[in-house]
Amino acid sequence: MNKAIIMEDKKISKILLCEDDSNLGLVLKNYLELNDYEVILERDGRLGLAAFQREKFDLCLLDVMMPHVDGFTLAEEIRDIDPDVPLFFLSAKTLKEDIIHGYKLGADDYITKPFDSEVLLHKIKAIIKRNEEDHKITDNLEFELGGYHFNPKLRELTFKQKTQILSPKENELLKMLAENKNDLLTREKALKKIWGSDTYFNGRSMDVYIAKLRKYLKEDDTIEIVNIHGNGFRLVVE
Repeated sequence: MNKAIIMEDKKISKILLCEDDSNLGLVLKNYLELNDYEVILERDGRLGLAAFQREKFDLCLLDVMMPHVDGFTLAEEIRDIDPDVPLFFLSAKTLKEDIIHGYKLGADDYITKPFDSEVLLHKIKAIIKRNEEDHKITDNLEFELGGYHFNPKLRELTFKQKTQILSPKENELLKMLAENKNDLLTREKALKKIWGSDTYFNGRSMDVYIAKLRKYLKEDDTIEIVNIHGNGFRLVVE
């Protein structure tokens, strides 16, 4: 009797690897792919930035000393696009000042060469698993905002049996405001997270979305989105 085998879909995490040593880069790429990761290998920071702008990654491995754009500069560019993506530096630079500089740029780890590939693999697994669990928690959160019920997963804002379906950007912006309820949400953080960069034109676009959210929330006068001049916004809920 034939038995059907049901395979559970498994998300394959995608890693951006920027390494100008072609031998090390290929060896590490092959090793990670053997362990079920999708790896995009670029050999300088300029190409690495182009890849990050083009695709979505679950983690970045950046060599510090690369031509055209070094790893530290690339990390700053990546953080401007996505402040939350996990980021590891791979470096032959072992001075304390360099390591501290790497962490100040928002690195999750600073790994000095030569390193053990198996140890690196387990660090990657741990950070990606933690990141996925954090996203699951926030993705499943629902919010009570005065008389409103907000379900970000379904993009639904409900008030007295009347439901407004939010656009993706409206949903993400209200979610960030709700997560920082009665506290400051900076313009910079919201723009980088939702729009990708805090340019003047993206700022004007965000102001339009703030106006839309104020309109949706006008039924309850205990709720207000307050403009903190020069800094950002507060979702004030009495």
